Amino acid sequence: MDSTVGVLVRYGYLVVFGSVLAEQIGIPIPAIPFLLAAGGLAGSGKLSLALVLVLSGIASLMADMAWYVVGRLGGARVLGWLCRISLEPDSCVRRTETIFSKHGPRSLVVAKFIPGFSTIAPPLAGIVRMPLGRFVVFSALGGLFWAGAFIALGWVFSYQLEIVGEYAVRFGKSTLVLVGAALGGYIAWKFISRQRFLRKIRIARITPAELKAKLDRGEDILIVDVRDRIDFESEPTIIPGALHLTIEDMDSRHQEIPREREIVLYCT
Repeated sequence: MDSTVGVLVRYGYLVVFGSVLAEQIGIPIPAIPFLLAAGGLAGSGKLSLALVLVLSGIASLMADMAWYVVGRLGGARVLGWLCRISLEPDSCVRRTETIFSKHGPRSLVVAKFIPGFSTIAPPLAGIVRMPLGRFVVFSALGGLFWAGAFIALGWVFSYQLEIVGEYAVRFGKSTLVLVGAALGGYIAWKFISRQRFLRKIRIARITPAELKAKLDRGEDILIVDVRDRIDFESEPTIIPGALHLTIEDMDSRHQEIPREREIVLYCT
């Protein structure tokens, strides 16, 4: 245990900075355990609380700035790529855009506490061309708020974390196996749930090629473009004759959709 603490004390600032930067960039390296450990070490006087917080905030802002630039240059297709590699691609874009549309720049303050929103919010801010100064302020506040919460938690429970660390070292490889099994089980459960969902709705899906063939044959089809406002504004091109309304508009504008025609919905 002493050697483990010694390594964390010696390289703690670098580990915290690197783990936060990696997680916020999108690399699957969890930063929270390192923030908790750094907070615990700060609580016992082995690390500087202020320096840990500042380094975490800088790393978070650096990653957010990189994604902001990517979103600004890449446009809406960046969101589609990010969500395709997530475990919940069918709801990723919709959930993110709904939160962002409703709360605007303020959503960046709490974005890092919302699964799936942390990495996607910065490029989304770039896509909608949020002013850089406003983005930096809210993103920096969000990073400090997020990192500070876990550092403070580690600082408050520094004694308990030390006990947990002792047990983890005592059990050695068993701890790693248990953590790995839990993570693997979670990923497997999300994957299986997604496959079941896709099987249920597969019959209701239609490919772009199939839709074009129906239109070429002159079939009576109404196309409803349900893209979110952010997607529509960033790429306002629409299929000729299609009706545009968001999912949120469905309740108030459902009478615009005729019931006697075949209806095809499409989004991002």
